[in-house]
Amino acid sequence: MQAGFASDEIRENKALSGVSALPTAKNGRDGAPSPSDVQFVAGEGIGTQILRMKTVYINEVASFLPNDAVANDDMDRLLGNETAAKKRIRHIILSRNGIQSRHYAIDPATGAFNYTNAALTAEAVRRLPQAAGQPLECLCCGTSSPDQSLPGHALMVQGELKMGPCETASFSGICGSGMSALKYAFLNVASSQSATAVATGSELSSIMFRFADQWSEEANPDELERQPGSQFHSQFLRWMLSDGAGAVWMSGAPNKNGLSLRVDWVDQVSYAHELEPCMYMDAAKDDAGQLTGWRRMVCDDKSDPRGPACLRLQQDVKLLNRFIVEYAVDRALRTMAARRELDVSRIDWFLPHYSSEYFRKPLFERLKQAGYEIPENKWFTNLSEKGNTGAASMYIMLEELFHSGRLKPGQKLLCFVPESGRFAFFYMMLTVV
Repeated sequence: MQAGFASDEIRENKALSGVSALPTAKNGRDGAPSPSDVQFVAGEGIGTQILRMKTVYINEVASFLPNDAVANDDMDRLLGNETAAKKRIRHIILSRNGIQSRHYAIDPATGAFNYTNAALTAEAVRRLPQAAGQPLECLCCGTSSPDQSLPGHALMVQGELKMGPCETASFSGICGSGMSALKYAFLNVASSQSATAVATGSELSSIMFRFADQWSEEANPDELERQPGSQFHSQFLRWMLSDGAGAVWMSGAPNKNGLSLRVDWVDQVSYAHELEPCMYMDAAKDDAGQLTGWRRMVCDDKSDPRGPACLRLQQDVKLLNRFIVEYAVDRALRTMAARRELDVSRIDWFLPHYSSEYFRKPLFERLKQAGYEIPENKWFTNLSEKGNTGAASMYIMLEELFHSGRLKPGQKLLCFVPESGRFAFFYMMLTVV
């Protein structure tokens, strides 16, 4: 079932994944649900039930950024000493990504980590006022940097919170994992599986940049200045990513006092069948674009020279620059815009998650060429002050805008999260009520 009440399927009264839509409600323009519930018939024959899909609201947004903000010149003090060449590389990368400050879960006095990823996420959830006064029914957590492979991240967050019992769902991936968590929470409330749900996105990226041999690679600063996208598969990320967490509280009713965000739809599409991996960790990529995971390397050949390097978080920058904007607009947005009858002239706020200011102009130009131009005075991002927090970025943007006093009832927010791991894209429409 498509999130956002499968507007096209409802209008055409099609069966979808074993659930038949009854044409009892039609979506409004831009795919927004009508005030009345959308009904679905679940199953066939005896025991058939009518499932009423509720309209879902984000009632509160919270975020947590650990410790004081870290300026560009203080990064190496927390992440480790640099060679002269790496200092020059850092300057080149930071001059292009536009990030001026970020946060790390590292005690500036001792250099020790003072938060786990689960602890960061729990702090964000605790900042939701509803979490203190209502039982936690459903907890959905997404991250690309869990504290361990097993147990799942959501279970560890629940353990930190000491709240429950509740349903949990853990989502892996990269930037899109936080949106996957939000979509699961949205559908859980919409289908009345839970009266309320909490979704989170979080990252503890800094711990990946403190390995003793993590940054043994040396890029050529002269080549980097001539061709910005030619190198720094790992170093590119070291100066991009930082730590933080965000959370939303969702329910089937808007706030009685104050604003809420109605979730009109959440769409995701992946093009992994067309493009090779672009961002990866615990794996090595060969010339054919195939990944070999570290477990396979250890089992097949304990002396495999790729072993230590595969622990790096890596980005194929050439592949990223070649395809990310094209697929985000010409493929993903065009498909979703047709399905949702999207009218960009009615968008009041555009919240794009991009890793670097380097991509802002190409994204704007591509939107304009494709007929989806959104004036830049409608764009909202806090990348320069909060940094690129991956799966948490959309939550941290929403939190700042939600509490800024700038939102007005009736305004529409289009949120965009690309995931370069293997080219998957999320778009979400919210309406201020």
